[in-house]
Amino acid sequence: MEFRIARGELAEAVGRAARALPSRTPVPVLGGLLLTAEAGRLTVSGFDFETMVRVETDAEVTAEGRVLVLGRRLLDICRVVPEGPVSCALEGTRFALEAGGTRFGLSTLPYEEYPALPQAPPAYGGVDAEAFATAVGQVAVAAGRDDTLPVLTGIQLRFDGDEMTLSASDRYRYAVRLLEWKPEARTAGEAGPAEEAGAAGQARLAGEAGATGEVRPTGAAGAAREARPAGEAGEAGAAREAVEVLLPARRLLEAARSLARCGTVRIGLDPAQQAGGGVVGFAGGGTRTVLRRLEGRLPGYGSLFALADAAIAEVDCAALTEAVRRVAVVAEANSPVRLDFSAAEGTLLVRAGYGDDVAAQRLPAVLHGAEEFTVAFNPAYLLDALNSFEGPELRLELLGGGQRALLGGTGAAAGHRHLLMSVKQLV
Repeated sequence: MEFRIARGELAEAVGRAARALPSRTPVPVLGGLLLTAEAGRLTVSGFDFETMVRVETDAEVTAEGRVLVLGRRLLDICRVVPEGPVSCALEGTRFALEAGGTRFGLSTLPYEEYPALPQAPPAYGGVDAEAFATAVGQVAVAAGRDDTLPVLTGIQLRFDGDEMTLSASDRYRYAVRLLEWKPEARTAGEAGPAEEAGAAGQARLAGEAGATGEVRPTGAAGAAREARPAGEAGEAGAAREAVEVLLPARRLLEAARSLARCGTVRIGLDPAQQAGGGVVGFAGGGTRTVLRRLEGRLPGYGSLFALADAAIAEVDCAALTEAVRRVAVVAEANSPVRLDFSAAEGTLLVRAGYGDDVAAQRLPAVLHGAEEFTVAFNPAYLLDALNSFEGPELRLELLGGGQRALLGGTGAAAGHRHLLMSVKQLV
């Protein structure tokens, strides 16, 4: 095995593949990266049974072959190797790298002990890479971090026609983001097992969606979808049974960010594996990531997001975010940030702290459905939610202390909503 490659391309490929390396593992070979050189291409792969990342890049291959080397050691070398072309070769049991007069040697790992890499699932559709990375980041803040409840550590993707819904919840908050995507075009004869199940499965899923009150599209796009007959889903193959998959939030966020600049992310999955298990693939720009699915599904959010008789407040999102960040510096542990709305004055008073250690800032705001309204939140949870919004204006639906509050964007950002539990104690 022998090849020559630009330093930047090698470092990028190794850096991306290294995201699949486990921090600790009882299986030494899982700490390795698999390098495969063939036909003018270098492929770098990492795998830890839960995530597989494979990166392809151009290389000048003199002798084809493959080698398994310590991943983190190779990553460290790529960070310090001099700029310019890097010559790599397998010399017996040692992998050698040379660039700019500097030479490195790496011991190899036994390839025969390395597990077989998972096969990528069939293509299911595509989505704008940058929009997908943004959407994943917006809902990931609400995912749980307690590994004893793995379902709550995931992000659920629901594919329904030409709409993707991303959602995450840790029981105290629930984030949802709607996103347009393009299903892979398929003819009736190419339908998979899930679609061939017939009208019974379609009716069952439709009933479940109605029972949970899933978020429906808004505006002209939503009206068009609602008005479109089921048999006229279009050439993109949107007339499919809705599919839900639950993926680890941290892994999905890493994958989405690594693909954010590739233009389009191609998503692969097998719709027949709705019960759990299996894998989902994400590919673009020479990088392919395969994630193992989590078992289970998140609870429906429709009834949670229906806040009858709620007071409605509208405020500049960036201004509120900055105000909360400022006043929260005086908040003790578990001390809330309080929001006091006044319809008559058209203002919002943001304040935190007790006794002499207090901070406050007044902002313009609009309140409907009440003359005055006071609500308080955990400052960390509130800031996570506020930072996830991109639009200039924020709409808050408020029920009162200790009850649910729904934060949502307006206009083009209306597809993003974040549910928070407010704090009971207001002093």
